[in-house]
Amino acid sequence: LMRVDADDREPEPAEPTARVDQANAAARIEPVRDGFINAVQLYPYSAGALYQVYTSPGQVTDIALQPGESLVGSGPIAAGDTARWIVGDTESGTGETRRIHILVKPTRPDLTTNLVINTDRRTYHLELRATPSAYMASVSWTYAEDALIALRRRNAEAEAALPIGREVALEDLRFRYRIEGDRPPWRPVRAFDDGRQVFIEFPRGIGQGEMPPLFVIGPEGDGQLVNYRIRRNYMVVDRLFAAAELRLGDRQRVVRIVRTDGTRQNARQERETTVSALRPEAGR
Repeated sequence: LMRVDADDREPEPAEPTARVDQANAAARIEPVRDGFINAVQLYPYSAGALYQVYTSPGQVTDIALQPGESLVGSGPIAAGDTARWIVGDTESGTGETRRIHILVKPTRPDLTTNLVINTDRRTYHLELRATPSAYMASVSWTYAEDALIALRRRNAEAEAALPIGREVALEDLRFRYRIEGDRPPWRPVRAFDDGRQVFIEFPRGIGQGEMPPLFVIGPEGDGQLVNYRIRRNYMVVDRLFAAAELRLGDRQRVVRIVRTDGTRQNARQERETTVSALRPEAGR
C-alpha cells in the first residue's frame, strides 16, 4: 500500500454533521447494469454499506435474504418512515431452501427513508427511494466471505488427495489469455494453460488470504464460483474456460481473464517462474 503522510490527507470537515454526510456518501452502493440477473439486482454484501433501493407507488419491491437466513430479535425489521411506507415480510421454500423476503412499497413518489434488517447472520442497511415510475423488482446479495470459506475448505480437501510434483510439459503451455479490467494490487501478471488446466500468475509476495475468488463466465453471462488450488503465487484451475472474473473488495474490484486463442509459444524462458512454481517441492 502507498504511504500517505498526515499532511497530505484531506482535512476533515469541521462540522460533525458534514463528517456524517461524507461517511454516508462513501458507504452508498448504487445498482449497476452488470449486477442485474433479469430484474434482480445482486449486490456484493459488505457490513456497513448503504444499499440503494429504488421503488415506486403501486409496485412491490422484493428484498430477498440469503437462503436459510432468519430474522432475529423483537423488531428485526425497522423502517424510518412507517406511516408512508408499507413494509412486510414473507417466506418462500422449505428446509434448506427456506428464504425470507422483505416487501416494501411507498405511498408517494417523492419519499425517502432507511431500512434496517437484523438476521442471525448479519445486519443489512438500506436506503429506500421512491420514484414516479422506475422501481427495482427484486434485490438480493452475494456473499463472497461465505463462498470463500466453503471454497477454501474444499480446496484443502482436494489438495490432500492430489499427487505432488506432477510434470508440466513445456511444449503444451499456451499463453493465450488477456488480462483486462480493474488494476488492484492483486491483479494477475498473466494466465496460460496446458490444455487441461489454467494457471493464473499473481504478483510475487501475494498471500493466499489475498487471493480473490474466481468466477467462470457462462454462456448467459452469469458467473460460477469454481475450485482452484494455490501453488506459491499461482492459482491452478482444473478446467479450461473462455472467460473468467476475479472479484474482491467492498466495491467489488473486477479483473477479467479472456482467452484469445492465440498460437502456442515456446515456454523455455518461463521455466523458473512457471514450472518450478507449480511444483510444491521446488520451494522447499
